[in-house]
Amino acid sequence: MQDALRSLRAAFGFPAREVEARLLGRRRPLLAGYKLTYRCNLQCRHCPFWQLQSPDPDFSAARSVVDELYRRGVRILILEGGEPLLWRDGEAGLSDLIGYAQERFWSVGVVTNGTLPLPEEPDVLWVSVDGLEVTTRRIRGPIYHRQMAELAASTHPRLFANITVSALNVSEIPALAETLASRVKGITIQFYYPYQGEDDLVVPFDQRAALLDRLLAMKAGGYPLLDSRKALRQLREPGWRCHSWLVANADPDGTIHQGCYLKGRGPVACRHCGFAAHLEMSLAYDLDPGALLAGLRIFGLLSNRPTGVGGICTAKK
Repeated sequence: MQDALRSLRAAFGFPAREVEARLLGRRRPLLAGYKLTYRCNLQCRHCPFWQLQSPDPDFSAARSVVDELYRRGVRILILEGGEPLLWRDGEAGLSDLIGYAQERFWSVGVVTNGTLPLPEEPDVLWVSVDGLEVTTRRIRGPIYHRQMAELAASTHPRLFANITVSALNVSEIPALAETLASRVKGITIQFYYPYQGEDDLVVPFDQRAALLDRLLAMKAGGYPLLDSRKALRQLREPGWRCHSWLVANADPDGTIHQGCYLKGRGPVACRHCGFAAHLEMSLAYDLDPGALLAGLRIFGLLSNRPTGVGGICTAKK
């Protein structure tokens, strides 16, 4: 019943946001990522956050951040890190904060590295998987088999893999998508961003385009690639239209920024942007049907059935 009510609120809430923003100029964020902790049990090559220092919030402080995000207009909340499954305050753990947030938000997601037992409580669960065994070892360490075991053990109805594409794995992404297709309900991608300026992990746009063309073909063939076709096409080159105000971000110290994911975290260079979630949100605001449908399916706001191409994956397993 609670899920149905939240879906109903979303069905009426999104059109109301369009009217607020377009006619009244009231630009409130719709989605937020909350970094509960910078602590992590890995030291991934493409991630800057495990290198940062900040005390973890206690349960009261974390609830206050959640409340403030809701007050500012956020209705889709993603809990992340670091590794969010490491966060706790005494007897309170991540499941308690998820339950608190689910009383308020349309959808609550978690992003984890998949090396710890996967939670069942969030509405959406992403495991970050960036390669097959050898490539994963290069990027994240010797964790590939542990990730695959955790994926196999999970019964979560919205268990997704998120892939960060970098120069280290760009040639392997189609094979990785084939491997993941039978293990998860859907796959999302984003491109590596150079937080410290130019570096050798950035994927040149000609390689981006070649990969995205291959992924579009795989999506058409039934693989559960959840990014919309238009988003995959527009990620081929810089200059796509971004409504960054749709997104907010919170850090462990409670600092909240509305706008680009990079605010307070690194230099903003739009020519390197590969944050597919920002693009998808922007396309949805511009009423692109594919992006709207992708968002509704990913966050469970359309139905409770597994997502994929038309709700199923017809790829050969």
